[in-house]
Amino acid sequence: MISKEQFNKEIELIIANAIREDVGDGDHSSLSCIPASAQGKAKLLVKDEGIIAGVEFAKQVFNYVDTDMKVETLIEDGSEVKYGDIAFYVEGASQSILKAERLVLNAMQRMSAIATKTKVFVDLLEGTGTKILDTRKTTPGIRALEKWAVKIGGGENHRFALYDMIMLKDNHIDFAGSVSKAIAKTKEYLKETGRDLKIIVEARNLEEIQEILDAGGVYRILIDNFNYEDTRKAVKLIGDKCLTESSGGINEKTVRHYAECGVDYISSGALTHSVYNMDLSLKAV
Repeated sequence: MISKEQFNKEIELIIANAIREDVGDGDHSSLSCIPASAQGKAKLLVKDEGIIAGVEFAKQVFNYVDTDMKVETLIEDGSEVKYGDIAFYVEGASQSILKAERLVLNAMQRMSAIATKTKVFVDLLEGTGTKILDTRKTTPGIRALEKWAVKIGGGENHRFALYDMIMLKDNHIDFAGSVSKAIAKTKEYLKETGRDLKIIVEARNLEEIQEILDAGGVYRILIDNFNYEDTRKAVKLIGDKCLTESSGGINEKTVRHYAECGVDYISSGALTHSVYNMDLSLKAV
């Protein structure tokens, strides 16, 4: 993953762009009927159940819109919530609350859904030593939020983007000519450019796993779309030479079985691309 400083910059960019998109030259609905001097208070009402996520993000949004707004947090990110819970109160200019409302809700509803789904996988893996990873299968423009939500739900972040880790998948291997050629070219590229990036290589069969091991210098092998038996064989073949990761359509019904094959990580795009938003509302009080 990227550095904390770069991650924070991504969040700042998301907020700025979202407010630009939503507010434009002004929230004319509020400007037309609410005095600039009017003060108000609102609550973040939970109308669902699961894991709440995005409280800290909401604070950043409110601060960006109006530094005078104050937030009283009742429920922290990562906590279990149920219908009727109040996550926080926000006080300040009524116009400012309304300007921030939609971004706060859109982000928190999706982040909470992702955190909730991630927690399901984390619980299913309890006791196995295997960790759940997200992927790059995220919503364009808000990847940082979705990966943040995975962490809140107890999962781990895979690479953030194309630039912070090298991942040689089937197309890279086929275009390069073979697994060994792809790895050799990658090592040469890293040396020439002076980059220090970890290398993950996808294997489609046990023969490719052996080829990866023979090449050496790989941080993790992606055991992609293997059945349980072949996954166990792959883990045994790899041993402690590098880390292992299973992927390929793994869901709630199969994740425990793959973990019991002994892999270090399981990656799932479903954490971020197949969720239903948690029902939340921001209500004036």
